[in-house]
Amino acid sequence: MKMRRYTILKLYSIACLLFLCHACKKKQGGGSDNPPVITPPPAFDINTIEDTYASIAPFAYYNQWSVYNVHDPSIKKFGDYYYCYSTDAGYGIDVRSGLQIRKSKDLVEWTFVGWVFNSLPAMGAGYITGQGGTPFNSLWAPYIMKVGNEYRLYYSLSSAVLRLSVIGLATATAPEGPWTEKGLVVTSRNDPTTQTNAIDPTVVVTPGGDHWMYYGSAFDGIYALKLDPSTGLALSSGDKGSRIAQRGFTGSTINGNIEGADVVYNEALNKYYIFIAYDWLETKYNVRVGRSDNPQGPFFDFNNIDINTVQDHGPMIVAPYKFQGHGGWQGTAHCTVFKDDAGQYYMAHQGRPGVNKFFMDLHVRKIFWMQNGWPVVSPERYAWEDNSTVAQDSIIGQWERIKFNYTVVPGFSNEQTSPDFQVSTNFTINAGGTINTNEGTWSYTAPWLQLNWSTGSVEKLFMQKGRDWENKKMSYVFTGLNETGIAIWGKKK
Repeated sequence: MKMRRYTILKLYSIACLLFLCHACKKKQGGGSDNPPVITPPPAFDINTIEDTYASIAPFAYYNQWSVYNVHDPSIKKFGDYYYCYSTDAGYGIDVRSGLQIRKSKDLVEWTFVGWVFNSLPAMGAGYITGQGGTPFNSLWAPYIMKVGNEYRLYYSLSSAVLRLSVIGLATATAPEGPWTEKGLVVTSRNDPTTQTNAIDPTVVVTPGGDHWMYYGSAFDGIYALKLDPSTGLALSSGDKGSRIAQRGFTGSTINGNIEGADVVYNEALNKYYIFIAYDWLETKYNVRVGRSDNPQGPFFDFNNIDINTVQDHGPMIVAPYKFQGHGGWQGTAHCTVFKDDAGQYYMAHQGRPGVNKFFMDLHVRKIFWMQNGWPVVSPERYAWEDNSTVAQDSIIGQWERIKFNYTVVPGFSNEQTSPDFQVSTNFTINAGGTINTNEGTWSYTAPWLQLNWSTGSVEKLFMQKGRDWENKKMSYVFTGLNETGIAIWGKKK
């Protein structure tokens, strides 16, 4: 079976750039001791965030990357800052290994901090070389958490040898490090055993204090592995865990990749939610959700089917999409789910602009919880909008609406060349209580909008303020599901 990481080597290949020492500048003005005049950076302007960033893609501009060159993010809030840790990736360049770190106070303006490691972690690299392989010079898909006063950073390291990979652990006393390797959590290798690929970790802590890791890509799906809370390593040395999620097949061909899980426990709903990436990361990448009463599963889909059943599962709550007048976003998965101090949940993931799929931008979106307990996400990236009620008069008018359909394209990169954009269509909410040209009716009890289509379909939608990123203005958006679990997005014109 093919691994999903083959073409990533085009994005971040096997080379570390060396830093050049800057020559000291001579004092001006006859040796005056007056301090130099420092020009402060310009005030942040959200309108300067573009989809592409070729002019600052070279490594020399890494301190300007902000939301750029972000892939497989893991975000948590520590103190006053949200910290983002992400894969070693860069547009059109070789990047140094080490896992990138960014921070932000508001989830919109991000500052590049540096790297977790100065080189490949010795324990992880040693495992791969000990198995006869050569590790890639890039680390993937970190996961960050804090246990007591200890920060724990899980990393993924792989190789060109099929399924020869490792998940390791490093710790620190501060979110920016320095970091110290503590050990290897789980490994995989190219042998006849049945096991998923040991990459893409995430961890959830139960109310009782148990720690569970979820990991995996391709091969045998997503695994759950119990950890020792005191060390962060596997509770039983050598344990690989067991499978909790897999995909369907068309004939003898798998319907696409499955990887990049994130799991959270929602205290208010007393359930565990797993968010999984489906399909090829450059094109059809999309997010599916399951939920469970127990951290080890079983997790169930919208139709109450165990997601460990050999079939595809929904709901699909994020997928490649295109609003009018824009090239669209593809590769919209491998998410991280987190919350702020007030309990508002967010999802962050990479997004690749439709005009060039090799750019990688950080997208952060609000999560809302349906009355039936399923999460949905905003159709637009977060931009400081509050949660105040939207007045009924404000929703009347012209909208764009996206209904998330899905086309199965079995296979991986060679087969899934199209992003399968979900494209918006025009949609009208009329003052008289109808939608479009008498195609149904609507009702609104803030924040919930209900669309009753003449076909019998019912859409329950959360109404919210939001930024229209395509047109760089504030507007209104809605998100929700219909009666069959199909996601619906909308944006007012």
